[in-house]
Amino acid sequence: MPEATWKPHEKHGRLTTQSDLPDNVYAFPKQRKEPLTDAQHVRNAVARFDQVIDVSDTDRALAFANIEKAANYYGVNLAETSWLDLGSHPQRAGERLHQRRRDP
Repeated sequence: MPEATWKPHEKHGRLTTQSDLPDNVYAFPKQRKEPLTDAQHVRNAVARFDQVIDVSDTDRALAFANIEKAANYYGVNLAETSWLDLGSHPQRAGERLHQRRRDP
């Protein structure tokens, strides 16, 4: 499992746009997706994890490590122990749906 890159961000109230956030507050830092700036954002990142598209399994593993670290910091209990527990991949889910539509 990759080492988490997430760090808490304490500038609440002074930020004007999402672009003001550093990369290290995101679950997916390279893509700047799913900011983890408070407990509610951590819960949102968990709920939307499988909706993030165009990321590799390595990106997902890093994102999960970041979510775990942020969840610990903000006191959010995670039932999941791996990124594989956070739903299906959107591309794969779409492929299954497409296959179902073709099946008689």
